[in-house]
Amino acid sequence: MGYQAHYIHPDLKLSRFDDKFYKADVLFEHHLLVWFISGETKIVQGENTFWFGAGDTLLFPRNQLVTVINYPKDGLPHQSAVMHLTPKRLTDFYAKNRVDVKPMPTPAFRTFDRHPLLKSCLASLIPYFDLNESLPDVIAAIKIDEAINILRTIDTDIDHLLANFDEPGKISLTDFMEQNYMFNMTMDKFGYLTGRSLTTFKRDFKKTFQTTPQKWITNKRLELAHYQIREKKRRPSDVYLEVGFENLSHFGHAFKKRFGYAPTELAG
Repeated sequence: MGYQAHYIHPDLKLSRFDDKFYKADVLFEHHLLVWFISGETKIVQGENTFWFGAGDTLLFPRNQLVTVINYPKDGLPHQSAVMHLTPKRLTDFYAKNRVDVKPMPTPAFRTFDRHPLLKSCLASLIPYFDLNESLPDVIAAIKIDEAINILRTIDTDIDHLLANFDEPGKISLTDFMEQNYMFNMTMDKFGYLTGRSLTTFKRDFKKTFQTTPQKWITNKRLELAHYQIREKKRRPSDVYLEVGFENLSHFGHAFKKRFGYAPTELAG
C-alpha cells in the first residue's frame, strides 16, 4: 500500500507512506506545521540536504520549493501529523492579535528542536485521529490557535512569516532558476513564483537564457548530476532524484546523450 491521508478536518490530517520511499517536489499554497511520528524524511532545498526523524517538528513556509523524500524506518511506516495554517485561519488570528510585519529574506523551513510545548500539542491531537467522524470546526480552531500561540512563544520572529500575506513579486529570473531548476514544477508555477504570467515567463526566459525552459532545466540537472557523481563520488541511483529526474532509466539515457557515456561509467 502506498500513500494514505486521514483527514479529521480539512486543516488536520495524518499522513502515512508504506512504500520503500516517496519523493515529491512540493510547493505549498499555505504554511504547514508537520510533526514526524515515525520513519525518516530527507529534505533538499537548493544545495542543502537535511534529515529528520520521529519527534522532529517542521514548519514549511508557503510558496517555497523543496524536495521531500519520505522513508519507512525500523519496520515502521513513515507517519506524520500535518496542520494546515491557511490564510483564512491566519487572517482571523492576526485580526485579533495585531502585529507590525517586517520584510524578511526568502523564508526557509523552520525546525523547533523537539520543543516540549509542540510535543504536548501533538500529543493532544493524536487521539482525535481515532475518531470515526469529523472534528468539529470549533475544536479544530482551538487546536490551531494553540499551535500558532506556541510557535509565537518559541520563535519571536514567526509573526513576520505567518502574518505576511503578500503574493510573490517580480524577481530576478536568473537568480531564481539557478537556485530552483532541480524542482519538478509546471511552467505556470515557475512563472507565478517569479512574479510573471506564463507568457511573460517564457518570453523573459528566452531573452535571458537563449533557449527554452525545458532544455535549460534538463541541461542544468545533468551538469549537477555529473558533478555529484564525479566530484562527490556519489552513486547515480542516489543522485537522480535529487537533481530532478523521476526515473533512473530516463536519467541514464539523458546523461549518456548529453555526455557520451553512462553515469555508471563515470561512477566506476
